[in-house]
Amino acid sequence: MTTVRGVRGVRGPEGTRELTFRQLTGEALCLAGGGRALLLQIAHPAVGRGVVEHSDFADRMVDRFHATMTFVYAATFATPAEFEVVRRRVNRAHAPVRGAATGTEPAYSAFDHELQLWVAATLYATMTDLADRVLGPQSATAREQLYREATRSGVGLQVRPEEWPPTEADFRDYWDDMVGQLRVTDATRAVAEQILHPRGVPLWLRATLPDARIVTAGLLPPDVRDQFRLPWSPSIERGFERRMRVAAAVYPRLPERLRHQPRDLYLRRLRRSIAEGSG
Repeated sequence: MTTVRGVRGVRGPEGTRELTFRQLTGEALCLAGGGRALLLQIAHPAVGRGVVEHSDFADRMVDRFHATMTFVYAATFATPAEFEVVRRRVNRAHAPVRGAATGTEPAYSAFDHELQLWVAATLYATMTDLADRVLGPQSATAREQLYREATRSGVGLQVRPEEWPPTEADFRDYWDDMVGQLRVTDATRAVAEQILHPRGVPLWLRATLPDARIVTAGLLPPDVRDQFRLPWSPSIERGFERRMRVAAAVYPRLPERLRHQPRDLYLRRLRRSIAEGSG
């Protein structure tokens, strides 16, 4: 086996790639899937209702993004004590997020394990989808190992390893079934608009949003994309595929310090906040 140029990992049979979950989570590439994961989460009727009734995406988009990425990186790279601080922060924020069922809408709770599983599943599926597109396909053995590592990584807030589907193939069946149950409402469509067209973001981030919207739409399952009424056409699809080809040609060859820079920045920020006693 030989090392993949620019990406830690090894080539398996027939050019397939083997990459650990820890290696994958550290890649800045995963940030490109944030919009897709969020839209899939809120397309779940119960998750979407909770976000609509308790979220403030319109006013605190950047803060919420920072909180999400801090959790993802801490779950994999922080010490147990550091991750416990992050977990407490998240649990405090989630404590009031609950609602009883109505005649037309499902009950929800931020601590519902089934909903937590769906949120975690969107993160895992989005990261692995992007990795397949940009870093190359994995061997079946590597994909199963990656899945086992993900289910034990802490990515799912309250989700215990045994609550995930037992194998990666079972997860794909779960995924297909869940995607078929997603329903987008006018209210969650409005939240998606806030996610894709945020207010008050830095200029550098604003400049990336047109590309981010195309990538988000292209990564979504077609039915979900249609439910969100996102623009899509043959020319937009060609633009999406072109962006994926460029990413596959350029990203793996970037220096590791650049590909891991977001992870390192978030971990430094977390450790500084703990040292200052804000945990």
